[in-house]
Amino acid sequence: MVLQQVKVDRSDGRFGSLRDTYLPSLGVPGMTKGGMESVEVFTSEGKGRGLKAQKEFLPGDVIFAEPAYAAVVFDSLTHVICHTCFKRQERLHRCGQCKFAYYCDRTCQRAAWLNHKNECSAIKKHGKAPTENIRLAARIMWKIEREGSGLGEGCLVSIDDLQNHVDSLGEEEKKELRADVESFLEFWPPQSQQFGMQYISHIFGVISCNGFTLSDQRGLQAVGVGIFPNLCQANHDCWPNCTVIFNNGNHEAVRSMFHTQMRIELRALSKISPGDELTVSYVDFLNVSEERRKQLKKQYYFDCTCEHCKKHIKDDLMLAVKEGGSKPSAETVKEVIQFSKDTLEKINKARMEGLYHEVVKLCRECLKKQEPVLGDTNIYLLRILSIASEVLSYLQMFEEAADYAKRMVDGYLKIYHPNNAQLGMAVMRAGVTHWHAGLIEAGHGLICKAYAILLITHGPSHPITKDLEVMRVQTEMELRMFQQNEYMYYKMREAALKNQKIQVMPEPSNEASPSLFHKKE
Repeated sequence: MVLQQVKVDRSDGRFGSLRDTYLPSLGVPGMTKGGMESVEVFTSEGKGRGLKAQKEFLPGDVIFAEPAYAAVVFDSLTHVICHTCFKRQERLHRCGQCKFAYYCDRTCQRAAWLNHKNECSAIKKHGKAPTENIRLAARIMWKIEREGSGLGEGCLVSIDDLQNHVDSLGEEEKKELRADVESFLEFWPPQSQQFGMQYISHIFGVISCNGFTLSDQRGLQAVGVGIFPNLCQANHDCWPNCTVIFNNGNHEAVRSMFHTQMRIELRALSKISPGDELTVSYVDFLNVSEERRKQLKKQYYFDCTCEHCKKHIKDDLMLAVKEGGSKPSAETVKEVIQFSKDTLEKINKARMEGLYHEVVKLCRECLKKQEPVLGDTNIYLLRILSIASEVLSYLQMFEEAADYAKRMVDGYLKIYHPNNAQLGMAVMRAGVTHWHAGLIEAGHGLICKAYAILLITHGPSHPITKDLEVMRVQTEMELRMFQQNEYMYYKMREAALKNQKIQVMPEPSNEASPSLFHKKE
C-alpha cells in the first residue's frame, strides 16, 4: 500500500520542511533525545543544503524517524480520517466543541489537544473550518507562538530557514497566495500573536513546496499533508539511496508507554557509507527523464542533474517499440502513443464517473493498438495494463486481471529500482490478483517477492508488511496443499469461497499513487 507540496530564499531550488507528531524513546532512530546523530546537514555542490550519513547503513535500516511539525487532514476526508494518527476508521469520535475534528478514540483525542486547542476555539468563533492550507498554516503559527521559531530538540533546521520559493511564483500562483493570506487573516484570532504579511507568505510558501503527503494506514490513499523540517533537507535523485515511509503509529497497546506516534521514517534502499549524501525521489521514476525534469522544475523550481537524467538512463526501455519482424515506423509509433494519451484522458473521465465497464472497454481497445507496436516496457503500455488489472480485479474478472498484472510487473521489474516502494506495492497487488484467480503458484511467488521489497521499504512492523506476512503464510500453506493434491485443493477452495461473503476488491482510485510531496491543485 503505499502518498504531493512558500519559501525562505535559497539558491538550491529545493524544498524545505514538513510536519507534526510525537514518539516516546522506543528505539526508533531520530525519535530519541537529540535523535539526529546519524546524519548531518552539509552544503551540496549546486544544490544548497543536503543531508549526509555519519555512519554506515544497510538496506532497510531506519536512518531517522521524525514527528510532524504540523499536519492536517484533507478537506474532503475530515469526517472519515482520524485527525491525530491519520488512520481511516469506520467509526470516529467527533470533537464535542468545534464539531469538526474526528478521532479514533480518547487516546487520539488527548494526544491532539495541544495542537487542536487553539484551532478548536478559532473554528467555533469563525463559524466553520477553513481550507486545509489555512488550517496547516494556523497550526504552524500556533506552534511558533508556543515554542518560538528557533531550533527545537532534534531539529536540524528551523521553520524560518525552510525554502519557500515565493519569488519564483507565477502570476496565478501569486494571486492564490494573496487569497490564502487574506483567508488566513480572517480566520486568525486577534488575541493570538500577530505576524507580518511577509512572514505569513513565507509560511504558505513553505507549505507549498515542502508539504509531505500523508497516507492512510494501508498506504492506499493520500489523506493529509504535513511539514517535516529535517526530511526537507534531503535532496532529490531520480535513483535515490533512501525512501520515505509514513508510519501512522500504534495506540493499541494497553499501556500508553508502549504507544508509538505518527512519524515519517527515512529508510536506506541500498548500502550507504559514511559521508554519502542521502537522497530521496520527489517524483515517480516511471517517466522519461525529460518529463521528470519538467515536473521537478514546475513543482520544485530546480533542474535535475542526477545521473539518470543526464544520461537518459532507462529512457530507451520506457519508450521501447516492438522488436522482431518488421520494426514499426516512427510515424506508426507516434500515432499509437498519441492514441494512448487520448485514451488515458477518456479513461480518467470514465473512472471519475464510476463507469468501470467503459474503462475496461477502452483499455482493451488501446491494448489492441499498442501490442503490435510498443515494447513490453513502454510506459504507455504499462499504464494501460496497470489500470486494466486494477479495474478488472474490482469487477471480479480475476483471470484477465492476473494476465495484465503479470505483464505490468514484468515491465516494472526492468525499470524500477529493485527496492522501490511503488514496485513492491504493485507486485503485492499482482500477487493478490493471482490468488483471487486461483493461480496459487504464481500468486505465492509474487507475494513473496513483494514481501522482500516491503521489508526494506516499509520495515517488518508496518501494517502493510504485517498484512503481507499473513498473506505469505496463507498462500504458502495453500501451495503445499495444491502440490500434494491439486484436485482436492480446488475443491476445498471452492467450498471455502462459497461459504464466504464474496470479497470485493477496493474500488479503483481516481488518484495516481500518492506522491512524496503534496502540491496544492
